Amino acid sequence: MRDLALLPKAHLHLHFTGSMRVPTLVDMAAAYGVRLPEALIDNDPLRLPPTERGWFRFQRLYDAARACVRSEADMRRLVHEAAADDAAEGSGRLEIQVDPTSYAPFVGGITPAVEIVIDAARAASAEHGIEVGVIIAASRMKHPLDARTLARLAARYAGDGVGEVVGFGLSNDERRGDTSQFGPAFDIARRAGLAAVPHGGELLGPDHISEVMRELVPDRIGHGVRAAEDERLLREIVDRGVALEVNPGSNIGLGVYGEASEVPLRTLVDAGAEIALGADDPLLFGTRLVDQYEIARTAHGFTDAELSRLAASSIRASRASSSTKARLLADVDAWLAAPDPADAFGALSAGGTVTIG
Repeated sequence: MRDLALLPKAHLHLHFTGSMRVPTLVDMAAAYGVRLPEALIDNDPLRLPPTERGWFRFQRLYDAARACVRSEADMRRLVHEAAADDAAEGSGRLEIQVDPTSYAPFVGGITPAVEIVIDAARAASAEHGIEVGVIIAASRMKHPLDARTLARLAARYAGDGVGEVVGFGLSNDERRGDTSQFGPAFDIARRAGLAAVPHGGELLGPDHISEVMRELVPDRIGHGVRAAEDERLLREIVDRGVALEVNPGSNIGLGVYGEASEVPLRTLVDAGAEIALGADDPLLFGTRLVDQYEIARTAHGFTDAELSRLAASSIRASRASSSTKARLLADVDAWLAAPDPADAFGALSAGGTVTIG
């Protein structure tokens, strides 16, 4: 089996605070005299029930981590470390999602917060050999007018270059807010050429995904995994070319599925859906990008050829330039064309010889 960390891929579903390394969180908490909940630093991945109480616990932990990000230096550190970690896992493209309102009080407002992330994304791209794009996300927990403000801000920095804003999202508890009320914000973002990438279809089922499809007209759906429960809806997603950002680790962590084998990844892929595997919030769920591909391999029996197609799907679904996509797709082909280490091991076991070099 080929090394999944060497498989070129794109990472399209990673949250800013949720990307944080545990040692980084510990450092920041110590600097500000913050006492962290044990669940954030015990290296034991969250396992929560898919209920409002489960989400409340998740949100409380996320907020505790976010409260430790209090300066421009902290924000830059998160972007650089996220880029470094992704590059080490074979990601050639990262689109990191951030709600700037969370950090605005510490850096002089939402505009400076966005500019810090953009500038850090450009610097991290150059330093770590990975293209980093930015997604500005609004929260369902806040007023839809706040989402319009963020959409206008995202539109101001829209572009397809390294470090620029490439998409507009909507995150937080799917059970909150009226989806239709966020439609105008997505209209603003769409007119600016931004990808529409709202969350949907993890805690709620097909009806909610249909509402997101109708009201927000997404290019990608964050999660969308429960489209597998409705053949008609899944066919519509495929026909419209809407990509699904599937995050098996967080699906398990939030109790949507009890085991990795229950995540309907095979169903989605077999239906022809464009899939981009993502890690969502590694800080809380304890799994990074390569772990998602490992789940596909071990829990769902994906061959290396199928894994290469998953990686290619993530690249196609990204907002990378056509030249970057072509380069990464060629690298995926090269990964698959390389000798399988298992073949070499088999030759040695049979008494054959293997030439290296």
